[in-house]
Amino acid sequence: MTLHIPFDNSYVRLPSRFYARQVAAVASAPELIAFNAGLARQLGISFDDDTDALAAALSGAVIPEGAEPLAQAYAGHQFGGFSPQLGDGRALLLGEVVAPNGKRYDIQLKGSGRTPFSRNGDGKAWLGPVLREYVVSEAMHALGVPTTRALAAVATGDSVMRHAMLPGAVLTRVASSHLRIGTFQYFAVRGDVEALRTLTDFALARHYPEADGPTGLLQAVIDAQVKLIPHWMSLGFIHGVMNTDNTAISGETIDYGPCAFMDDFHPHKVFSSIDQQGRYAYSNQMHIVIWNLAQLASALVPLNESEDAAVEDYTARIHAMPDLLDAEWLRVFGRKIGIANATPEDKPMIEALLDLMAHDRADFTNTFRTLADGTAHDQFVQRDKYDAWHETHQQRIAREQDPLALMRSVNPVYIPRNHRIEAMINAAVDGDLAPFKRLMRVLADPFTPQPGEEDLTHPPTADEVVHRTLCGT
Repeated sequence: MTLHIPFDNSYVRLPSRFYARQVAAVASAPELIAFNAGLARQLGISFDDDTDALAAALSGAVIPEGAEPLAQAYAGHQFGGFSPQLGDGRALLLGEVVAPNGKRYDIQLKGSGRTPFSRNGDGKAWLGPVLREYVVSEAMHALGVPTTRALAAVATGDSVMRHAMLPGAVLTRVASSHLRIGTFQYFAVRGDVEALRTLTDFALARHYPEADGPTGLLQAVIDAQVKLIPHWMSLGFIHGVMNTDNTAISGETIDYGPCAFMDDFHPHKVFSSIDQQGRYAYSNQMHIVIWNLAQLASALVPLNESEDAAVEDYTARIHAMPDLLDAEWLRVFGRKIGIANATPEDKPMIEALLDLMAHDRADFTNTFRTLADGTAHDQFVQRDKYDAWHETHQQRIAREQDPLALMRSVNPVYIPRNHRIEAMINAAVDGDLAPFKRLMRVLADPFTPQPGEEDLTHPPTADEVVHRTLCGT
């Protein structure tokens, strides 16, 4: 046996209406593109150098011993419109492992073929989105953001029809679970209180054992999302599809479809080709997570003895979210400019910098990184205005213990820039994985300048700019 995953599956023991058992489509010629050996060891997975066997097991061509593949059922609001049945239309939960650290993780194949939830889709993925999610999810992990992880990418040897015939691939994704707000909505819309209660108990035991009942679960998810979204924004990250079925109750970032990191800053930036109204624009993300959590609250109301009391309580908790998010935003952005514990008095200075960045189209990542180097001046057109801001900033951080070290610890040198992702995908389609491997190597240490990699810090030239990102389904 060249691959041993110590499966310990719990979701499959839930009632059958929670999922549909399904096997993957058999890839005709699976070939391993990437395997995250470090993550595999953290999960307690044993393996050797037989890449053919790894490719077979992690493409769905061979079902690993102990796996019990299934497609999870869920619903969700997509761009504000409710779909009562979505589910894993191109993914299979192979099973779960309890890692040596005692934590439980899902092992999921993404792009493994049709399921009962596929609707009119083929259930497959092409190489581009697989490599994008692999690179971006691992980059987010290195940046310290709670996220799903990438264990493997496998080329299937089959073609997938999108705008053209494209090479197929499968991603093996790792998550602390794949429970979503939409999972709760699936049972709430059906009036299935018994399943809702079972799901709530399961979610509490898995993620928040210290919390109690539906109210404890709601508050725990609120707290997790309040930490997550400002962290995204501090990196210039735009998720692109913050539907309720893409909002994990674990507080991990999940489903990297048309996601993007900003180059030049603008608060209303949108990249997703399917976000025509800008619902999930950069500056809307904190508003949207409040809306999404309100949907979770609504789904949990029937579990309470007094629904009227629950509505009043849950409404108060949702209405408290703007202040919580604002406080976390202030904390993380304060640290980005060298203030360890920013106060409301510091907020106008942060906002003034962002306003100037937006006006001058300054590069988000490079501006914050060069604050510590004294060269942020070069990012601006209105340099006199920046210099005036800089003088005020210097006076403020003079009261801090080590502001330069703090700024360097939270402001990355490298991010997965959109034009680099696109170039990497184009090269991979042509059989050249060198750009993919380079991005993986550099982005594994994003806060440290690396000799010879300076070009990866450069914003795109005019002909390299990526204006729209695609979902890939």
